[in-house]
Amino acid sequence: MAVAEITKRDYSLVGLDTKRAEAEGLATAEWYHTPIPRKRLKELMQRSDQPAIRDTMIHIAAFLVAGVGGFLLWGTWWSVPFFIVYGALYGSSMDSRWHECGHRTAFRTKWMNDVIYEIASFMMFREPDVWRWSHTRHHTDTIIVGRDPEIAVPRPPKLWEIALAFLAIMQAKVYFKKIVLHSTGKLTDEEKTFIPESEWSKVYLTARIHLAIYVATVALALATWSIMPLMFIGLPSMYGAWLHVTTGLTQHAGLAEDVLDHRLNCRTVYMNPIVRFLYWEMNYHVEHHMFPMVPYYNLKHLHAEMKDDTPTPYTGFWEAYQEIIPAIIRQVKEPTYYVKRQLPPTAHAFTPGMATPPLAAE
Repeated sequence: MAVAEITKRDYSLVGLDTKRAEAEGLATAEWYHTPIPRKRLKELMQRSDQPAIRDTMIHIAAFLVAGVGGFLLWGTWWSVPFFIVYGALYGSSMDSRWHECGHRTAFRTKWMNDVIYEIASFMMFREPDVWRWSHTRHHTDTIIVGRDPEIAVPRPPKLWEIALAFLAIMQAKVYFKKIVLHSTGKLTDEEKTFIPESEWSKVYLTARIHLAIYVATVALALATWSIMPLMFIGLPSMYGAWLHVTTGLTQHAGLAEDVLDHRLNCRTVYMNPIVRFLYWEMNYHVEHHMFPMVPYYNLKHLHAEMKDDTPTPYTGFWEAYQEIIPAIIRQVKEPTYYVKRQLPPTAHAFTPGMATPPLAAE
């Protein structure tokens, strides 16, 4: 389905475009899936604790080196590179940990996913119970206007908001406003559309815990008359946000809205091993959206199974941003414009209402 010819859309979850999406069958609709042999897909969906534990241990070690180095060298310029690394680990790499553990696919053991998810949510200025349900909706109705609460670049884009996102300024503003609201036992009307009522009490409790930690950190900074406590809790969510925004914009920015085919509204971008480790392989984003229950360490194998049915991957950040930046700038004056991803000749065709090709034979 082509993007509707509307110059200004309602991206709220309770407005006219919500009703439109429901009326046109875009809400909780059937999406296209690349046909993959059932046995192979089952293999790819197998979770294991070992890869995630290994990667988490490496991650924690990097945190310790950066954090201890910054602490010991505090007050000197030598601390700066340590805090740059600490910030990227804290304010960016935890985004992918939040994401995968939110899906509960990183570890086979449920509590391991949940522990990392809770910690990562706090670090990323996100409330775990709110975002678990928000992200569920994002996967159910990916970039469906009026339904998806996680559309990062609404049209027409506000370039200044995108720029501020690299320091998490807008995210911080929304987050602290929300945890104060939730601490009083209230939700917004939009949140009530995707968070089950049975979960509301958890939202309120977690908001109070988050708020208490920040109050304690600020109090410690004031008591010691030093910004150092905030350099370890709070500020790294902001000064370290640049990498997760850089990777995150490659996922959907500038692509089609209101299509039921992830090949057309997601990007797969090849990235170097360091970024892929920090990003937990979310650069394989078409693959992840089409089969979200495949753990991150199997996405490269899933990519190999799907490559003949999906658009050509981008060779790296440079190629991706050569497309993203002009598209976003053009959308400022031409909101209906979007990048049309080209399927290869070997791809299966798909239009809304058409049955998804069956899984390939065993």
